[in-house]
Amino acid sequence: MSILRFRPDAPPALLSYGFRPFFLLGALYAGLAVLIWLPMLRGALETQSLFAPLDWHIHEMLYGYLAAILTGFLLTAIPNWTGRRPVQGYPLLGLALLWIAGRIAVFFSADIGWLATTVIDCAFLTAVTAAAMIEIMNGRNWRNLMVIIPVSIFALSNILFHLEAHFAGVSDMARRLGIGAAVVLIVLIGGRIIPGFTRNWLARENPGRLPAPVSRFDMATVLLTAFSLALWTLAPATLATGFLLMIAAAFNAVRLARWAGYRALRDPLVMILHLGYVFVPVGLLLVGWQIVDPARLSPAAGIHALGAGAIGVMTLAVMVRATLGHTGRALRAGPAGCAVFTAVLIAAMTRIVAGLNLAGPWLVELSGAAWAAAFIGFVLLYGPMLLGPRVERQAP
Repeated sequence: MSILRFRPDAPPALLSYGFRPFFLLGALYAGLAVLIWLPMLRGALETQSLFAPLDWHIHEMLYGYLAAILTGFLLTAIPNWTGRRPVQGYPLLGLALLWIAGRIAVFFSADIGWLATTVIDCAFLTAVTAAAMIEIMNGRNWRNLMVIIPVSIFALSNILFHLEAHFAGVSDMARRLGIGAAVVLIVLIGGRIIPGFTRNWLARENPGRLPAPVSRFDMATVLLTAFSLALWTLAPATLATGFLLMIAAAFNAVRLARWAGYRALRDPLVMILHLGYVFVPVGLLLVGWQIVDPARLSPAAGIHALGAGAIGVMTLAVMVRATLGHTGRALRAGPAGCAVFTAVLIAAMTRIVAGLNLAGPWLVELSGAAWAAAFIGFVLLYGPMLLGPRVERQAP
């Protein structure tokens, strides 16, 4: 999509569009937070957080890293949906500082208290949700208003996370609600961008079969996925939940097959989107299977298939593509970009295998190292593009 032109007194490049500060901050934090988490997992490091160590890890992956990337995506996509000017300059800086304040507050919550931490941390997603809703409504872009539903649920799950952690000592329902909202966003948005980008590439480079057009099957898949994840949130141990999640996995697998991804093997920027979506049915299947047969499967496998896999791979794929496209670069991953994609795929797959208890605990460290390499690699490779001005579009 085209990017809006700005006035001569436009702000610095970093504050000209939402994807710039939030992709940079989110990627850097994704790598550093996992490097902090690994020694915490082994008992070698402690935070000043009121959260239990596992709660801190889950919270910061969802409401730290993912919240930043989601914000960058929304603040970049909404102006293209509505034709309105993007949030930029001081308002964008204010949102970035609010996100940073949330990370500091959560890390040092034992010093500032749970209520102050909750207010500071939850203010960010509340502000982002409100800004997104106002922009979409002012632009009368009713078609995309449905995106606000999972975004709002994601923001509410952060509030619930703080309340559960304080009053119950550990989060429970909020974890599943946050992951579920994120997966619904991937299913909803992925269903637009993956077949769209695939169709564009195939029409230009490999004429023949194209992705199936959007149909009632796609809507049924989205609704079934949302309903099964809602049931998982409320009743995570019932057989009905397990079987419904596995049915949703089958629907998403068929949906992915309809997008003709195998015909775009020569374009890493397209293929990584398909590979990222693979983790949606895999994750739903593993979560459902664990509910049906808990003696044979650990919950960690399915959770990390959805988290490190679907969320991690899909967000990184979108970050790379959006950074290249919106800064005027050619849409080519190149060897370095492929290395970043490979690292995040290794991180996801090894963490799933570790969750299946098929190898030793060293796989967790390998997964964490690969994850950090992928996201810090993104910062090193694409950070200068995010910090610098837009260049003239190069030939594809």
